[in-house]
Amino acid sequence: MFRRISTKWTLAVLVAVAVPFIGFSTWVDREVSQRLADDSVRFHLLSTATDLADQLDTEIRERWQDLEYLAGIPLVSWYAAGDAEDRGSWEATVQDLFDRLVRLSGAHSIVTAVDANGEILIANRFGSHGAPHDSLSLDGGISDQPWFEELMREGRAALGFGTLQDLLGVESDERPYVGLAVRLEGPGEDLPAGAVIGLMHTDRLQGWVEDFGVRRLGSDGGQTTEDLYSSSYAWIWGSDADTIVAHPTRRLVGQKVSELESGSLIPLVEAARRGPWGMYPDYVFRGVQKKAAFKHLTSVDGGGLGWVVGVGVDYGDIYAPVAAVSETLLLATLVGLFLAAVLSFMVARRTLQPILELERHTRRIAGGELEARLESKRQDELGDLARSFDRMTEDLSRSRSRLVRAEKDAAWREMARQVAHEIKNPLTPISLSISLLRRARAEGSPEADSIQERTLDMIERQVAAMREIASDFHAFAGHHIEPEPVEVGELLDEVLELTHAWARELDVEVVREGEGGCVLADGGELRRALLNLVSNALEAMDGMDERKRLIVRVGIAGERVEVLLSDTGPGLDTEQEAHLFDPYFTTRSSGTGLGLAIVRRIVGDLGGTVTLTNGPEGKGAIARVEMPRHRR
Repeated sequence: MFRRISTKWTLAVLVAVAVPFIGFSTWVDREVSQRLADDSVRFHLLSTATDLADQLDTEIRERWQDLEYLAGIPLVSWYAAGDAEDRGSWEATVQDLFDRLVRLSGAHSIVTAVDANGEILIANRFGSHGAPHDSLSLDGGISDQPWFEELMREGRAALGFGTLQDLLGVESDERPYVGLAVRLEGPGEDLPAGAVIGLMHTDRLQGWVEDFGVRRLGSDGGQTTEDLYSSSYAWIWGSDADTIVAHPTRRLVGQKVSELESGSLIPLVEAARRGPWGMYPDYVFRGVQKKAAFKHLTSVDGGGLGWVVGVGVDYGDIYAPVAAVSETLLLATLVGLFLAAVLSFMVARRTLQPILELERHTRRIAGGELEARLESKRQDELGDLARSFDRMTEDLSRSRSRLVRAEKDAAWREMARQVAHEIKNPLTPISLSISLLRRARAEGSPEADSIQERTLDMIERQVAAMREIASDFHAFAGHHIEPEPVEVGELLDEVLELTHAWARELDVEVVREGEGGCVLADGGELRRALLNLVSNALEAMDGMDERKRLIVRVGIAGERVEVLLSDTGPGLDTEQEAHLFDPYFTTRSSGTGLGLAIVRRIVGDLGGTVTLTNGPEGKGAIARVEMPRHRR
C-alpha cells in the first residue's frame, strides 16, 4: 500500500498539514490543562472544603450551646440529682423543656438526661416536627460507655458516630446518630448531678452532603453553579479520618475508607491524618479518576468534633473546557486533513489513472478472472503495455484450462485405479469360493454343505472389508460437519476403552496421563482420528517380544489442546517419515493406506496440526496432535 505513488503523495500532503495543527492542539491542551489543574481546581477544592468545614463547625457549636443551655437550668440538675419523688413532681416541666429544645433547634433528634450513675432518666417525647417518636427506651444505662468517665471529669464529651446501641447501650433501630454530652453540676463542686445528651441523626448531615450536589459554596457563603465543577460532591469522615459519616452514596455510610476499593484509598486516609487541611493524592473510585481536597473540623478540645470534610471533582469535568477547545482544534484539523487528502488524491488519481487501472486488472487476473481484458485504446506506451497484457492473459487462460483438465483426469484415473485395486482384492477369493461351491454341488460332494458355510462366512468377511474400504474413502473425501464443544480427554478415554481388549491381547501396557481440554469439533470425526492413531501404535507393537508400552497424554498448552501418544514399537525409517501422511501409503499388507491421511485431514479442518516422529534414541514413535482450545 505504502509503495504506491498516490499514497506517498497523499501522505506527504497530510503530514505537511497535520504536523502544525497537531502541535498547536497539543500545546494548548497541555498549557490549559496545567493551569486548570494547578490553579483553578486546587483553589476551588480547598476553598470549598474550608467553607463547608466552617459551616459544620458553626452547626456543632450551636448544638453544644443547646445542651449547655439545658445544663444551665437548675431545674434540670435538680431533676437529675433528686430522688424518685422529686423527679415525679418536676418530670412534666423537664419533659417540656426537652421537647421545646428539640423543636426549636430543628437539629437534635433525641435529648435525654442521665444521673451521676449513668442511668437514663428522661428523653424528649416529640421529634423536631412535633410528631411523637419512640426511638429511645429508658431501660438502660451508660456508665460502662468509654466516654462517660471523660464526661464526668472534663465537663463535656463527644459520643462519636454510631447507633443508639453503640452510643448509649440501649436497644433500638440501626439508624446512625452523632452524640454530644454536657455534664450537669450537682450541689457540690466535685459531685456532678448527671448529664444531658443530645443525639443528632446523620440524616441532617446527609442532607448537607446531598444538597451540596453540583453546587459550590461561594466566598460569601452563598451557593453558585459552575459547569466546570458539575460533578463536585462532598463527604464527611469521622475523627479517625477513616469512618464515613455522610456520603452521596448512602450505603457507604458507616464503612471504613481504608477497606473500600481493595484498600486503594488508604493514601487518602493517610493524607487526612497528616495535616489539618490540604489536597488528597489523585485517586480512582469506581473506575473514575478524581481530584479532591480535605479540611478538618475544629477538634473536640476546641469545641468541635475533629471530623474531616472532603470535596472532590471528576477529572472528566475538570478538563471539560480543555476538551471543548481540543475538540474544536481536532475538528479543524480533521477538516483540513480531509480537504487536503481529497485534493491530493484527486490529483494523484488523475495523474496515475492508467497505472492504477493496470494494477486493478492485475489483481483480477490473480484472483482467477482470466476472461477479463483491458481493451485499451491508448496509442502510447501504456496502451502497448495493456495490449501485451491482454495477449498474455489469453495465453495463460488457455494453458490453465489444459492444466486443469489434465489434473482432473489424472486424479480420477488414480482414484479409479486405487478403488479397483482395493475392491479386486476381496472379489478374487469370493469368485474362487463360489466356483468351488458350484463344482462341489455339481459333483454331489458330501462336503458341499461345509464348503457353503465357509463360502458364506468368507463372503460376509470380504463384504465387511469392502464396506470398511468405502468408509475410508468417504472419510478421506470429507463431509459436512456440525462442530460442537468436545472434551478431548473424555473422547480419548472412549477410544482407549474400545481398544482395551486388543491392547490386552497384545500384552501392551497403556498409561493414560493428563486431564484433557475442550475443542470445537465433530465428535465422531475426532474419535475416528484418535482411534486411527491408537490403532497404528498398537499394530506397530504387534509381534514384539520386548516390553510393550503405550503412553497417552492429553493436556492444555497455552491456547492449544495437545494429545501425545508415545509407543515402544520399532519406530520409523526414512522412507516412512517422508510419506507417512500421503494417501494410499501403507507398510501393511492390508488396508487402504488412508488412515494417517484421514487423521491429517480431520485435524487440519480443526485448524490443528499432527506430526509423527521417532522417539528418543530412535526407539518407538511419538504422535503429537495440537488443536485450538475452545473456552466454553
